[in-house]
Amino acid sequence: MNKTTLYLPDGTQQRLRDFARRTGRRQAEVIREAVERYLETEPAPVPTSIGSGEDDLLRGRETEDWLREHWRPR
Repeated sequence: MNKTTLYLPDGTQQRLRDFARRTGRRQAEVIREAVERYLETEPAPVPTSIGSGEDDLLRGRETEDWLREHWRPR
């Protein structure tokens, strides 16, 4: 697990603190769960090229590296 610093507006931080206290959970746990839920709703990136041609963002010879980095089955 990696550590990340997060800056929140005062009101959001207070709501997070209160929610964590009410539910008996740590703030970090609440944040991790919220981020996971958010990311599950985001569509997987779709490459603009899979080696059949080239575009400004991805060249055919780079597709396998791109797939390894970005394409994860859900």
